[in-house]
Amino acid sequence: MTSRATWIVVAMLGLLLVAAANAHLVYVAVNSQPDCVEHLKSVGENGRYRAAKSAC
Repeated sequence: MTSRATWIVVAMLGLLLVAAANAHLVYVAVNSQPDCVEHLKSVGENGRYRAAKSAC
């Protein structure tokens, strides 16, 4: 293999690695459902935030 061909293969493998990592992140984001957590249900006070809409 020539030097140029080697760098092209290395670049392709790098792109494949990035694409696989992004596909994994999308898969995890779509298929995961976080558990409900405690949050304020009334208006926040003293700088504390509350959930915009409770899903629990």
